[in-house]
Amino acid sequence: MLQWFGEWLVQEWGDGPYRLLSSRLVLASLGFGVATLATWWFLPRGARWLPCDRGREFAVGAELSRGKPTGAGAVFVPIYLACVVLFVPFSISYLEVCGCVLLAMLCGYLDDRAVTAWGNYRKALADVGIAFLTALAICQWQPAELWLPISKEVLVIGPGWYVTIATVLLWVSINATNCTDGVDGLSGSLLLLAFLYLGAILYVVVGHKQVASYLLLPHADQGADWGIMAFTLMGTLLGYLWYNANPSQMLMGDAGSRALGLLLGVFVLATGNPLLIVIVAGVVLVNGATGLLKVALLRFFNIGIFRSVRFPLHDHCRHKWGWSGSQVLLRFMILQAVLTPILIVLLIKVR
Repeated sequence: MLQWFGEWLVQEWGDGPYRLLSSRLVLASLGFGVATLATWWFLPRGARWLPCDRGREFAVGAELSRGKPTGAGAVFVPIYLACVVLFVPFSISYLEVCGCVLLAMLCGYLDDRAVTAWGNYRKALADVGIAFLTALAICQWQPAELWLPISKEVLVIGPGWYVTIATVLLWVSINATNCTDGVDGLSGSLLLLAFLYLGAILYVVVGHKQVASYLLLPHADQGADWGIMAFTLMGTLLGYLWYNANPSQMLMGDAGSRALGLLLGVFVLATGNPLLIVIVAGVVLVNGATGLLKVALLRFFNIGIFRSVRFPLHDHCRHKWGWSGSQVLLRFMILQAVLTPILIVLLIKVR
């Protein structure tokens, strides 16, 4: 919206400082700053309307969370979406993705408020539907270009295959993020790192024609705009983490984790390389998604390969190894912060 307003002012009044509103860098900076301040301001004022956490069954330290306001995503997700409308150049696909994010938040919030938590199958089915709609919004039922490790060739796949792959990736991203939300600041901090790396790739690499050409990557015409969305989400997370730092004052709940997990998958797909989710959010996947694998193997195939491992993995670290919540947070962040840049360089250059 602001880009359109800036262009209108230039047409009406000629060249002036308002032309800066057409700059992607300015829009990204404004989105980051406004989202941070708005989230920081509104979260404590909206906390009174949030349900209270009942504690996760069998989770380590669940009693420490009981009674705290949860479902904070119901406050910060609408703030983020409003900032997207304000600072990201208009696109139908962005608005459709925002609608899917809002739907994911609403489903999570209903689960947060429910006296009896939604069953696993009910949540899984809702996640599949949201992931499918989001995949359609991203590809607009057009062939998609993917770039992969090792090969310099660009793989063009039909919309049917793309939607299938994207739906699976988005579903895993939603649930891995949801499972990681169990230690004060952990999920938000790991996602903050992931969105920083994804924003940089979208804005500076695939979204920049010259850089993409130099690195032999397909240029994404809307890459910089997706980058603005990622940087704006970073601001939103910083505003939330102010209140979620140990000891937390409020929790994001499913309303936040499901929407954030969906956005993680969306930004990965926007880069054109689905495998990037392993690189930018590998700790999130190992921590959360391996638990999903354990449950699936036990429930459907009676395979107990991970029977001695407690999932999510942060619970195993606290229960079996005696790590504190702060140790889990810092060590998981160090792993992600060190591994991701190295793997990104290898992924891009070894091709």
